[in-house]
Amino acid sequence: MAVLFSGIKGMLFFLSLPCFCSCQPAPPLLRFSIFLDPSNMVYLRWDHDEQELMTFELQVHTTGWVAFGFSPHGELPGSDIVIGGVSPNGSIYFSDCHVVDEATLEEDGSQDYQLLSVTENETSTTVLFKRHLRTCDPNDQDITVRKGVAQATSQTNLLSRPTFPVHISELPGEPSGDSCVFLFQFAVPVEETTYACTFIPLPVVKQKHHIYKFEPVVTPHNITLVHHILVYACGNASVLPGGIDDCYGANPDFALCSQVLVGWAVGGESYQFPDEAAVSIGTPWDPQYVRLEIHYSNFDLLPGLIDSSGVRIYYTPELRKYDVGVLQTGIFTFPVHFIPPGAESYRSYGLCNSSRFDEMNGMLVPDLHVFAYLLHTHLSGRGVKAAQYRNGEQLRIICEDNQYDFRLQEIRDMKEILIIKPGDEILVECNFQTLDRSGITFGGPSTMDEMCLTFLFYYPRNNISSCMGFPDILYIAHALKQEASDAVEGMMAMEFVDWDNDTVKIAEKAAKEADQVVMIKTIDELQRNESGLIRDISIPERPACHNISGHLSLSGLRATANLRLTAVCTSESPTTKETAIRPLLSLTQLVFSWLILASEYGK
Repeated sequence: MAVLFSGIKGMLFFLSLPCFCSCQPAPPLLRFSIFLDPSNMVYLRWDHDEQELMTFELQVHTTGWVAFGFSPHGELPGSDIVIGGVSPNGSIYFSDCHVVDEATLEEDGSQDYQLLSVTENETSTTVLFKRHLRTCDPNDQDITVRKGVAQATSQTNLLSRPTFPVHISELPGEPSGDSCVFLFQFAVPVEETTYACTFIPLPVVKQKHHIYKFEPVVTPHNITLVHHILVYACGNASVLPGGIDDCYGANPDFALCSQVLVGWAVGGESYQFPDEAAVSIGTPWDPQYVRLEIHYSNFDLLPGLIDSSGVRIYYTPELRKYDVGVLQTGIFTFPVHFIPPGAESYRSYGLCNSSRFDEMNGMLVPDLHVFAYLLHTHLSGRGVKAAQYRNGEQLRIICEDNQYDFRLQEIRDMKEILIIKPGDEILVECNFQTLDRSGITFGGPSTMDEMCLTFLFYYPRNNISSCMGFPDILYIAHALKQEASDAVEGMMAMEFVDWDNDTVKIAEKAAKEADQVVMIKTIDELQRNESGLIRDISIPERPACHNISGHLSLSGLRATANLRLTAVCTSESPTTKETAIRPLLSLTQLVFSWLILASEYGK
């Protein structure tokens, strides 16, 4: 059953050690919840109010104290942790801490988590507490609340399923309708990167239907192999090839169809469209075929891998008011886009100039009501943001993630519907870090290449599929004092640059100053080029922080602790129970869990 939820940015982890208490109060009315582990041992409930105050309830199925925290990139150093429990004599302890390094935990000087209760029964320990989204303590991680849809789904090995859609019976608790699975059986090559594509018909329906939800179907033992799954809508005038082939190989027909219909990437889950809009199928204006694209990353070059992953869509004759469209923006994936090696920070830009949308659409384009977005880079991406401009003036930041994590790519709902008018400009900025690389990183399909993309989900649908930009590479080459007479020579010239901090900054500045070529494409593969210039992005002031230091600061936990990673959470012996709550804490049970995010709160 689908459950609306708000997510919290970053990786969540918990620890548990034994202690005793009795009784448990009635749980507070918290709207959102999720199990944080596959065994359903750890249950998180939470909510937030208009004063940007979060309430958390963490219940761990073990007798013991618990800890809860946030990490910007899934690493212990720099993590923000709160620890609470009940000692054998019934006294309560609770403290706001941070991890200094892999072996050192310190209590914060400013205590910004407010304890509401710590309780324990024979089977579980529960901690209830509050915290503001943004505190004034530099040791606390800012919390970005998101909203979306979560659903518990089981993944089934579908190796025996056919290539064409598999229809499944009506689902209880969902709108009346059907679902089908797009997938194909594929022998994954012994190569680091493979893009496999095939063309599949959409379900044949006698009247208009709406696709209201989709979810990934990933072959369980291939979960680390599948990088992303995209379903592209094909124009009905397209002549499509049969079979399965490399999406971007020798046969260019397998790259046809560039209008994203639905998509999934690493860290994502199912997604349900808003009540007012969904993806239309079944009318003469709707696509009849889709291109299913699966990107495989076989880094370990394992032989004999067979995959049958894909996407399940849910569709219904119960129509919504609007049809959904997806606009792909950012930097055109092409080697003209490059990132120098050894860069602490390197920003790249891709521009969308929508001034020709009406012309290319064949009729006036209605305002785009953007309700969700998906950000995408590869391994060196550290931040992504998109800004909107009208008549040369910045209106707003559309979306951003300044602590982008390749492992957490999901569709995120906007807090409020955002309007983009034809003629507006959309600028996507990506921040990359290549300290671990000795060679240039070029734009390209491989996971070790780079991308800079933002997918905007909007209604009502139009025919524009993508609007992406890239800089004049000759301008950049000349700024770096390299000789080049065309784009190919310009790209080759980057290999001859002596890269250091100075040349990295020169390249970044030149790429921002260079003319942008803007490529606009429709669902029928009609393409036009526009031009534009990169404007500055103004960052709005951050919301005020809240300093509530002094709530339940316990000097007894001002200590260091050794941290050791384990795979499961279990109860301890009576001897451990007596020693677990000494001021020098031995935190011996650590389990990492993810809470997938949807859209930003507070934008």
